[in-house]
Amino acid sequence: MPRLIESEETHAHGIGDCLAMLDETPFDPACVDALACGAVALKRLANNRDFLGDLLIEQLKSRFRESTLDSGYGPQSIVLSRMRGNSFLRANIWPSEDESSYAASGADAFVYGIPHDHNFAFLTAGYFGPGYGSDYFEYDYEEVAGWRGEIADLRFVERSNLSEGKLMLYRAHRDVHSQLPPSSMSVSLNIMHIDPAQGWYDQYGFDLDSNAVTGVLNPTSTECFLRCAVGLGGAEALDFATWAGRAHPSDRLRLASFEARSGLVSGEQRDALWREAELSGSLMVAKEAAARRAALEAA
Repeated sequence: MPRLIESEETHAHGIGDCLAMLDETPFDPACVDALACGAVALKRLANNRDFLGDLLIEQLKSRFRESTLDSGYGPQSIVLSRMRGNSFLRANIWPSEDESSYAASGADAFVYGIPHDHNFAFLTAGYFGPGYGSDYFEYDYEEVAGWRGEIADLRFVERSNLSEGKLMLYRAHRDVHSQLPPSSMSVSLNIMHIDPAQGWYDQYGFDLDSNAVTGVLNPTSTECFLRCAVGLGGAEALDFATWAGRAHPSDRLRLASFEARSGLVSGEQRDALWREAELSGSLMVAKEAAARRAALEAA
């Protein structure tokens, strides 16, 4: 489960002072001193019981015209700072099942009941309310190739809530949780650690009944562009897709190249394409291709 960080910190500060601490010691979950500094910075911000409400009221009064944030505000996540080095601050609102937003959008909109890991590390603190619940698991990322249906050997740890003042470090590619709605509306604060290469690191969904991978949860824009380019039918796009399917270092992009090209053919040609994918040298692509061939045969 995420690492619990004990803290007796009683001082409180605002966003500016929090960011100043992170500027002085950039957040790095792999560094003991940087993690300790980040924990103090976030705990002090969580101890400030007024800053978030005051910020929201100020923005509502100004109709967000005076916001200095690029991405700003969404229905659940509130970005509290721009990227500074390799991290930024965020607040998340977690509605209970009694909230109108939950009734209107459903559990999936808030990732409730969707077991998943993260392809990034982040430090979190319970800021308001009883906090969302989680069934926590751990697994060995290096042992998972990532095809749908692959057994991931999740190991259950505990069920607990992110209560007010609780500090936890979610470790990339290790901690898995299935979130549960809080009993009443809650808010968490995060220091998000960003690795420039993390878009190529897979984030998985899981099925707890079968202990299996359900798929990759973080498709990239590159995959979308590849599908669009191949769909438009240009020779250069097809040449690139052919190369990507054979040699690209990302298994996900290799699979996307076969999926894109399979939409251009049918029958025996489609089966032959997926047969090529089975022999591409990637275990993940081979397993996905075998499933596609089985589906074609069944049809």
